[in-house]
Amino acid sequence: MKIKHQLLAACCLATWLGTGIPAAAQDSYTMNDVWEAYEGFNRNLLDTDKHIYKTDTSFEHAVDRWNGAAAIWCQPMYWDMAMNAWQLAERLHDKKRAKQYKKLSRQIFEGNKAQYVGFDFDDNNENTGWFIYDDIQWWTITLARAYQLCGDKEYLRLSEASFKRVWYGSDRVGDTGSYDPKTGGMFWAWYPIQNPKPNNTDADGKMACINFPTVVAAMTLYNCVPDDRKPSDEKKPSYQTKEQYLQKAKEVYRWGEENLFDKETGRIADSKHGHGEPAWKMHVYNQATFIGGSILLYKATGDRHYLDNAVLAADYTVGPMSEKDGVLPFESGIEQGIYTAIFAQYMAMLVYDCGQTQYLPFLRHTIATGWANRDKARDLCGGDYAKPVQPDEVVDSYSASGIPALMLLFPPKENR
Repeated sequence: MKIKHQLLAACCLATWLGTGIPAAAQDSYTMNDVWEAYEGFNRNLLDTDKHIYKTDTSFEHAVDRWNGAAAIWCQPMYWDMAMNAWQLAERLHDKKRAKQYKKLSRQIFEGNKAQYVGFDFDDNNENTGWFIYDDIQWWTITLARAYQLCGDKEYLRLSEASFKRVWYGSDRVGDTGSYDPKTGGMFWAWYPIQNPKPNNTDADGKMACINFPTVVAAMTLYNCVPDDRKPSDEKKPSYQTKEQYLQKAKEVYRWGEENLFDKETGRIADSKHGHGEPAWKMHVYNQATFIGGSILLYKATGDRHYLDNAVLAADYTVGPMSEKDGVLPFESGIEQGIYTAIFAQYMAMLVYDCGQTQYLPFLRHTIATGWANRDKARDLCGGDYAKPVQPDEVVDSYSASGIPALMLLFPPKENR
C-alpha cells in the first residue's frame, strides 16, 4: 500500500509539473484575491432579499426550485462557505469582515429556513420540501457544523431531527427510512415520492452520496453531543448518544468500504443496486465524503486504517481523476460544479487536522489556475478551471463556488 501511495504521488507531481506553470507560481494569489473571489461569488449569485443562492447569473431572484433557486442540497455548502469566511477573518483579526460574515452566516440560515418550509423535514413537497435522503443529510452536516461554531441549540436540534428523518423515515410521509437493516447501507431515495413503498434490498440503489455523508453526519453529531447523554426509549429516537452515533457511523462506513471502495486504487463507486456490481463512475464529491468520514472516524478512534483509506482516496482524486488538466476535474452535469466546494471542506481536514500537507501544491495550483481564468469584470470563476470564463457567459452557482470555497480554506501560505 505504501508503494502504491508513492507511485500515485509521483504521478501527481508529474501532472502538476506538466502544466507548464512554475512551482513558484502555484501559489500566485493573494489574500485580497481570496476576498474578491468570495465577494464576486456573492455579488453575482446571492439573492440578497432572501439570502439564498440563485441557480445561475441569468436569474435576478431565487424564487423556487423551478425558477432561479439553487438546489436545496447545495445551499448548505454555500452556508459552509460563509462560515469559513467568518472563521478565516477571525483568524486574521479582520474585525470588519468577521462581523460581516458572521451576520451573513445567520442570514443564510434564516433565509433557507424561510424558503424550505421551516426545516420541516416531514414536508415532502417537491418544490420547497424534502424528497431525497441525501438532500436532507447534507443539511444534517452543515447544521451540526454551525452548532460547533456558534453553540446555537437550534442548529443542533434541527441537525438531529434531520438525521432521525433520514435514518428512520417519516410517519407522515410513509417511507421506511434510508437505513437498510437487512444488509446494511443507506438507500438513496424513497419511491414514489408522494406514496412511498418500502425499499427493496435486492434492487434499489444505495449511492455513495448518501452513505458517506451519513458517516460524516453521524460523526459530526458525535462531536457535538454530551458524553453523559442517556439513550432515548423512543421507537424512533429523536436523538442518539455519542456511542450510538459512533456505532452508526462505523456500521455504514463498513458497508461502504466493502461495497463502494476500491482498496487497490482509492476510487469510490457512485452506487450499488441490489447485489450487483458497483457502478464505477467516479465523482469528486464521493471521493470527498469518503475522505471526510474516514478522517472523522480516525480522529475519534485512532484506528490508522481510516487515515490510510483517506490518503488513498485523496491520491486517486488528485492523481488519475485530475490528470487531464492537472487541476480538479469539471463535470458538466446539472449541479455537479458543487463537487469542488465539498472536496475543499474535507481536504482541509486531511491537510490541517492530519498533517497531510503533500496535497497543498496541487490544491494551490488548482486555485491559481481557476482564479487566473475568472471573468475579471465580475470576479466570477467557472467550473472548468483550465478554461477562461467569458464576460457574457451565464455561470451557475455550483460551478462558481469551487475556487472561492478552496481559497477560503487554503489561503496564501502566510495567511493560514
